[in-house]
Amino acid sequence: MNHETIELACIALGALALLIQSIVLLAIFLGMGKATKKMQEEIEDIRSSVMPVVKDTKELVENARALFIRLSPKVESTVTDVAELTRSFRAQAADVEVSIEEILGKARKQAGRIDSMVSGTLDAVDNAAAFVTETVSKPVRQLSGVLAGIKAAVESLSAPNSPPNSRIHEPRVHDDKDMFV
Repeated sequence: MNHETIELACIALGALALLIQSIVLLAIFLGMGKATKKMQEEIEDIRSSVMPVVKDTKELVENARALFIRLSPKVESTVTDVAELTRSFRAQAADVEVSIEEILGKARKQAGRIDSMVSGTLDAVDNAAAFVTETVSKPVRQLSGVLAGIKAAVESLSAPNSPPNSRIHEPRVHDDKDMFV
């Protein structure tokens, strides 16, 4: 193959590519033309169905504008009144907060006083109970011991004398249940 044949083949290939590209572009152009025509028809359909809604909406907007113009002074007055009311509530809330803080401080102070008074009273009652228990139980134990000794002496003296070899004398154990106070 010589150089001219290769060159001729490349030119033919380029021409064929341009021809195919032209056909593709023509097909795209025709498709876009059909699509544009269809889009125009769709837009026309939408316009015919939307225009009555737009006219109704325009009337509604005009009515709303008239209502807004009529109500705007009243709304401004209401907003001003609400702002003043809010300021008043804030001031009153601050006063209430200060009062509550004072009351809580006094309540804490009184609770502390009551706690110390109750603690002191309970300590005094505990000390008094311990003193009374000690004061009463010691003489009662001593008295119980003396009475047990007297009872043992009375029992040993009132028991009949038995011969020394006949039986061994068993000591009697007394219950201490009655001695507890």
